[in-house]
Formats: sequence, C-alpha cells, structure tokens
Amino acid sequence: MVRRHMYISGDVQGVGFRYRANHAAQHLGLTGYVRNMYDGRVELEVQGDRELISRFLGEIDAGSFIHMDDIESKDIPLVEDERSFRVLR
Repeated sequence: MVRRHMYISGDVQGVGFRYRANHAAQHLGLTGYVRNMYDGRVELEVQGDRELISRFLGEIDAGSFIHMDDIESKDIPLVEDERSFRVLR
C-alpha cells in the first residue's frame, strides 16, 4: 500500500480529467483526491496498491482529449482513515 502525490501537466484541464480520475479510482478501490491547479496542471493524491495506481493512470490517459505530458510524482505517508476518492475544487 502506497500513497502518491502527483502534479500532472499537459492537456489535463477542461477535458474530463477529474471525472475520469474519480471514476477510475472508484472502479479500482483507490482513495485520495484530484483538483485543478491555477497554473494549468492537475494535482492528485492517490492511495492503494502500487499496481492499481499504475492502472489508474492508464485508465485516465486512455480518455479522449486527455494527454499527460509530464508527471511529477513522489511517495508520501499513508492517510490511514481515508475511505474515498474526492474531486476538489
């Protein structure tokens, strides 16, 4: 079990990225959050099995109009009591 903090750049705002992230996280049983940043990137934290997180990113990237150019990613401490994935504003 890991928790990853990511900043993702590319065509990631206004293309359904947060909707796809929420759907993929729920489908795979992952927790965390996603939100748009003012600089055009998307920030997300996702927690779960490392392999499922890779599948999660693949499901998002498969979306029409979504193109991830760069992912800044680092492992961070787990949030023990987290139970869901949220879309933040």
